[in-house]
Amino acid sequence: MDRKSFVVALDGPAASGKGTLGRLIADHYGFAYLDTGSLYRGVARRLLDAGADPGDEAAAARAAKEFSLDQIDGRDIRTREVGAAASKVAAMPSVRAALLDFQRRFAANPPGGARGAVLDGRDIGTVVCPEADVKFFVVASPEVRARRRWLELRAARPSLTEREVFEDLAERDARDAARADAPMTRAEDAELLDTTHLTIEAAFAAARRVIDGVFQRCEG
Repeated sequence: MDRKSFVVALDGPAASGKGTLGRLIADHYGFAYLDTGSLYRGVARRLLDAGADPGDEAAAARAAKEFSLDQIDGRDIRTREVGAAASKVAAMPSVRAALLDFQRRFAANPPGGARGAVLDGRDIGTVVCPEADVKFFVVASPEVRARRRWLELRAARPSLTEREVFEDLAERDARDAARADAPMTRAEDAELLDTTHLTIEAAFAAARRVIDGVFQRCEG
């Protein structure tokens, strides 16, 4: 990948804290931020809105090829239904191929003239940006992740139980880790960051120490 910017890759399962961490890193260093999951959620949202089956790879591939972020401005892509559909379309090689170039262009030439980019997802450090300057694999226990996601969703869905969220996340984890194309896995050179017992402030401090160390080595 021909890139000019400093790239931070964050991978890991849903509700591990990587999204919040990614935004904090981007704000702190003046980097551009991309939640790559929003791309797959956006494709899933378009399919659902059109009444299409998220399991229809041909329809999903067409939606991915035509997709742009402005298509989901103001749209709710964080629902349980969209999340489940997104996990299905993200397992499709044709969808991943259609969105891969977008992600790599973002990393190589961040918008707004930013000097770096932060991308979070499932395969950033292994497939999208294997030469990223810093890689993190962010995890947390399934129980903690389920509670975090449930707390996010319960206001909009009062009937949703924590157990239902736990089962949804377990299904998504299994699908993401088992897919043949770009499965969710830790890159060999990725720093493992377990946020189970960490506040977001503590996780951010740990990430900054790693990033600052890389900056110092590059400048030295």
